[in-house]
Amino acid sequence: MSRQQSEAVIVDAVRSPIGKKNGTLSHIRGDELSAQVVNGLLARNDVDPAQIEDLQWGCVTQIDEQAWNIGRNVALTAGWPVSVCGTTVDRQCGSSMQTNFNAAAAVWSGQLDLVISGGVEMMSRVPMGSNRGSMSELVTDRFEIVMQGISAEEIAKEWKLSREELDRYSYESHARAARARDEGRFEKEIIPVDVDVPDADADGGGTATLTRTRFAVDEAIRETTLEKMASLQPAFIPDGVVTAGNSSQIVDGSAAVLIASEQKAAELGLRPRARFIGFGIAGVDPHMMLHGNPEACERALAKAGLTWDDIAVIEVNEAFASVVLQFLADTGLQDRYEAGDVNPNGGGISLGHPLGATGARMTATLVSELERRNARYGIAAMCIGFGQAIAGVVERI
Repeated sequence: MSRQQSEAVIVDAVRSPIGKKNGTLSHIRGDELSAQVVNGLLARNDVDPAQIEDLQWGCVTQIDEQAWNIGRNVALTAGWPVSVCGTTVDRQCGSSMQTNFNAAAAVWSGQLDLVISGGVEMMSRVPMGSNRGSMSELVTDRFEIVMQGISAEEIAKEWKLSREELDRYSYESHARAARARDEGRFEKEIIPVDVDVPDADADGGGTATLTRTRFAVDEAIRETTLEKMASLQPAFIPDGVVTAGNSSQIVDGSAAVLIASEQKAAELGLRPRARFIGFGIAGVDPHMMLHGNPEACERALAKAGLTWDDIAVIEVNEAFASVVLQFLADTGLQDRYEAGDVNPNGGGISLGHPLGATGARMTATLVSELERRNARYGIAAMCIGFGQAIAGVVERI
């Protein structure tokens, strides 16, 4: 069988603004939000939806509005031809980084030429864990399975991370995200969306009227202080160090990446912004769970033939502050963080972590930051529930 090989180029990478819990985006379904994002992505690149062969969509809580293969339903909701296929991927927090991996691999192998990768999570409307199931005793006999917050506490204990260190990191995340927002760094990656927001009657009763609202700016970034953060109570254990303030925020959002073969991009007259050049996945202890980012990055860098010295921008999902500080300790990249090369524009703590969308959101932010710096290589990594991690290396074109 003949084998074709092609670069997997990133034509564009975008996202919705991120809505805080029960905020603006809580008034729109995830498939309808995603439809606006993917239609905006294609419109600004003048791509006919009929050209898309597959839509790979990440989503973690696949129940209710996010059930029934939301990937296929996004394409249908967007009004695209029925010929456009769609599937839904769940690698927990790494779901839409996995869809990047799937799409790139399909292009590299010559099986597909034009794919949209991305994801959605409407955590206000479809609560995290509402699709909870059971686990086999063959698993629970081997491992003590706990919620991720407990694992974040275990990491803080194992790596000797203090409450003050976690809060200081989190405060800096908000400061970096606010600066990025104010300087317009997110504008290229954000697709403004229209949402019908209910107006409560003056007396608080009756049927609310709806106002069509243009939503274009992230709303989860907080103006906070170290003193406010220090006043928060531990979220998971009474004497713990993990709080709501040094954990990722529950939010709503969607993101999408347009991935093409070189031939298809040239045929359609598209100008790619970047390319994927390597991915890495790692499995780790399901109890500690969240400490696999260094290993996933090592594998992705090895596939790309690069080292940390080659990487200009490093995105590490801020699932918890302890996860990022553990990553910095194990990789020896603390100085790079201080220099602003690691999470330069904030992350899950400040922007929020819409589970199934975060991998694609990080990709959009990474590509934009590489362009802003006129830099060549970047990497994005994410820890994953039940003991995994995933990383992808991007080269700016």
